[in-house]
Amino acid sequence: MHLSNPTPFPVNRPRRLRRDAFTRNLVRENTLTPHDLIYPVFVHEGTNKRVSVPSMPGVDRLSLDLLLPVAEECVRLGIPVLSLFPSIEPELKTPDGKEALNPDGLIPRVVRKLKEEFPDLGVLTDVALDPYTSHGQDGVLDETGYIINDDTVEILVGQALTHADAGVDIVAPSDMMDGRIGAIREALEAQGHIHTRIMAYSAKYASAFYGPFRDAVNTRGALGKADKNVYQMDPGNSDEALREVALDLAEGADMVMVKPGMPYLDIVRRVKDEFKVPTFAYQVSGEYAMLKAAAANGWLDHDKVMMEALLAFKRAGADGVLTYFAIDAAKLMKAG
Repeated sequence: MHLSNPTPFPVNRPRRLRRDAFTRNLVRENTLTPHDLIYPVFVHEGTNKRVSVPSMPGVDRLSLDLLLPVAEECVRLGIPVLSLFPSIEPELKTPDGKEALNPDGLIPRVVRKLKEEFPDLGVLTDVALDPYTSHGQDGVLDETGYIINDDTVEILVGQALTHADAGVDIVAPSDMMDGRIGAIREALEAQGHIHTRIMAYSAKYASAFYGPFRDAVNTRGALGKADKNVYQMDPGNSDEALREVALDLAEGADMVMVKPGMPYLDIVRRVKDEFKVPTFAYQVSGEYAMLKAAAANGWLDHDKVMMEALLAFKRAGADGVLTYFAIDAAKLMKAG
């Protein structure tokens, strides 16, 4: 039997396999577990300091002491990885973002503490300069405002090494500079960090869905009306994503990512079908905010759309999802 010529009705009644819960469970093609989730968190300096992000209901910037109970909850729920994003003090931001290289900076200190307290919890760090630059771009600018690729890559290599020295498990370059995966992999090998994994933001699109994230890391004001079109991918392109993934894998990436998530599920499927490597998707801040807003207005059932959206990533071929829903989803799965 071929899909184009199935056994006809009534010999074939597809609804037989939907008749009851046990049958639906038995034949389900894709499932979601807490092990499929990575939880992105926002950290800032201070003690007992929690600042809500209004455009991301339920998401807060946390000081390290308040992050530790969150990490403990992730361990308890079976969420395997925390992904760290910094919101640093404005006075530390410079045109070249060199605070990213500070071994005693916010992210290295958080990494060291997390690995000390929860050695079996995976820690992933963002490798990019936008939280550290005074202009909000992901790299060093020339006199015209264009991102200088190779100078930026040099700083990114130093940032990745700083995180690796602190004990991070996974570095995730999200900048979309050319050649940065190969440069980072070479430096990690040279410094003996042979076990540090690279999850490359290989297909990161110049999307309008990132707005709430920029609120969370305090970069929206610095970026102003500027965009990132000269380095992030054109939303109209699909074949280009495959070329980017192929380059990153050739340069030493262990895992690849598509970002944003749901508007780009076709890209997730193409990447998984073409390369058959660990493939991740980022359910970004705008996706999260939309579902939260619709649920708050009573237009959608919060838990049902949350779980349906996350399952869609698995169905599209993602091995895991970075999502701000991770804890809520894991709780629901544990209860269910």
